[in-house]
Amino acid sequence: MSKIEPKIIDIALKHSDWVQAMQDELNEFERNKVWRLIPTPPEASVFWFEIGFRNMLDKEGNVIRNKVRLVVKGYCQEEGIDYEETFTPIARWESVCIFLAYAAHKNFEVFQMDVKCAFLNGELEETFYVEQPLGFINEKYPNHYYILDKAV
Repeated sequence: MSKIEPKIIDIALKHSDWVQAMQDELNEFERNKVWRLIPTPPEASVFWFEIGFRNMLDKEGNVIRNKVRLVVKGYCQEEGIDYEETFTPIARWESVCIFLAYAAHKNFEVFQMDVKCAFLNGELEETFYVEQPLGFINEKYPNHYYILDKAV
């Protein structure tokens, strides 16, 4: 596992561990049917990706996994043009406390799990185009863009 956390994709593409982590993230997008590669209309607004690189460590501080997150740079959108409202599906701390108190009261067994791609389930109402990630451009369709079917 690579111990460095690259700040830019050019450095990450030089390390096979980071390339594999990026490929794993893209495979999750394909598996969850997050996007489709299409020829983009000329008048379409196309957004690009921010790529975050992070080392996952064990208790001793050893790198056990390299994690990559692709996030669309949506901050250049304009309200009313590119979107109408925003929503983030996260649990509030108060809700978690109430749930745990109720589970304890009813003597329920509670399990914790990490949902790897929970954020890839939000349906989109707007049409949203994004560029192909640098280093992972489809050789057959280098000028195509992805249209998002689910939130990223």
